[in-house]
Amino acid sequence: MKSNYKPLFSISDKTINLIAYISAQIERYAIRMEQEDGLLLRKINRIKTIQGSLAIEGNTLGTDQITAILEGKHVMGTMREIQEVKNAIKTYDAFSTFDAYKQADLLRAHGLLMEALVDHHGKYRRGNVGVFAGDIPIHVAPPADRVSGLMGDLFDWLTTSTNHLLIKSCVFHYEFEFIHPFIDGNGRMGRLWQSLLLTKLHPIFEYLPVENMVFKNQQLYYKAINDSTSATDSGIFVEFMLGEILTTLKSRQGEPLDKTITSDVNGVVNGVVNGVVKIVYDFIVQNPGCRKPLIAEKTKIPIKTVEKHIAKLQEMNKIKFVGAPKSGGYFIKKAQ
Repeated sequence: MKSNYKPLFSISDKTINLIAYISAQIERYAIRMEQEDGLLLRKINRIKTIQGSLAIEGNTLGTDQITAILEGKHVMGTMREIQEVKNAIKTYDAFSTFDAYKQADLLRAHGLLMEALVDHHGKYRRGNVGVFAGDIPIHVAPPADRVSGLMGDLFDWLTTSTNHLLIKSCVFHYEFEFIHPFIDGNGRMGRLWQSLLLTKLHPIFEYLPVENMVFKNQQLYYKAINDSTSATDSGIFVEFMLGEILTTLKSRQGEPLDKTITSDVNGVVNGVVNGVVKIVYDFIVQNPGCRKPLIAEKTKIPIKTVEKHIAKLQEMNKIKFVGAPKSGGYFIKKAQ
């Protein structure tokens, strides 16, 4: 028997406009993904998706290390962090096998994602949980004995709702985090399932690293969740997530990856890190005379990673440092 449950959310003019803007950007992004370097771009985006989603939960491994794990190489890191990455790789490899409208597949995905990390992975929690900032409770989730019923209601609504899929995916994401159905892994599962739902709108969402964008704005992400809870209106969270989706779509439509650069750095983590090298290279192109701290700040790439890629670009004879050590900056070398 279907329930009459309906999540509480408002649809603002801003929400309607964001849906229109996103719809216009989707096809442009799809065209970008069909360019010659589309396969490499998909691989880069998948790595960024995994890194971003895990980083939000405190995992410190970067894209280089995640790629090395993907290739079966040894990396430095805690056993838990490495296990989290291995599980995420396995889960995203199975992405296309999940049906976004089936609870059984949600449980199967959690089983893959949290294997060897928590007891009862792939099953709804048996105890009560909350979200804390230090010792201060930010959100106390519904009692464990209500989880199964609440998730059943949520999937019933998801299946029967006639709202736009962009709205449904955001509302599901918020309601999922509110229910907090698992003992652990709720954040990464909520983001995974929203991406899965969005593939029903267009396949490109499998390779759109929204998680990476949320990682860069995670304080606003949690604020949107908390504000929605306080207002009993997940429309606040819907607006935030739609804004993140739009920003991600627009930012991923740059020029094709530079073939010269990517071919010159083959062997650096099997080419995936080439995308990061290209980001550093492009920033110097657009900001001649810039220095490492500015590159790190504006590109959101860790300073140590920037330093490594600067050294690689210098080794490749692509860039040069001009001026005194404390006042000079990096410039692109002109072809001889």
